[in-house]
Amino acid sequence: MSDKKQIKTALVSVFHKDGLEELLAELHKNGVRFLSTGGTQQFIESLGYPCQKVEDVTTYPSILGGRVKTLHPKVFGGILGRRELESDRAQMAEYDIPEIDLVVVDLYPFEQTVASGASEADIIEKIDIGGISLIRAGAKNYNDVVIIPSKAEYAPLLDIVRRQGAATTLEQRREFATKAFGVSSHYDTAIHSWFTK
Repeated sequence: MSDKKQIKTALVSVFHKDGLEELLAELHKNGVRFLSTGGTQQFIESLGYPCQKVEDVTTYPSILGGRVKTLHPKVFGGILGRRELESDRAQMAEYDIPEIDLVVVDLYPFEQTVASGASEADIIEKIDIGGISLIRAGAKNYNDVVIIPSKAEYAPLLDIVRRQGAATTLEQRREFATKAFGVSSHYDTAIHSWFTK
């Protein structure tokens, strides 16, 4: 099937690690290369899988107390680059931008933090910037990229990889993108609702 795309490189950057182990095992078994940040990178390596640091790709450290980690052209170029466009491919080669075929991300627990009665400063820090941007970028480029926007989607992807290897159809990628925009919309609505109160 011509719209089937192989997953070769996955960017994994999650707040909640529970339920991730099985998915990582299956992806690793299918030869998928991992790219990650901070705690997630340590978690992946603790399972015995090699994992490249995002900082090694961007040549930039995590800065501003972790507020800026993945916001970099080498990360977003790797997600948003259109594989069928020769001009995009040429620029990716020119600037040494790796193709990222799968993005596994979840968002800081904003609603839970509000519900816990946390201070305004703590609530503000739980407004995710990098994660929401990764979700939108992956969903926008569903033609080439699989976006897993929350742990609720680990099982559906695991099922696909078990059935057809580390490859997805356009229809499957579009379905994940639809769910991703649902996650993004819900998250922003919760933030807006907190600000209006």
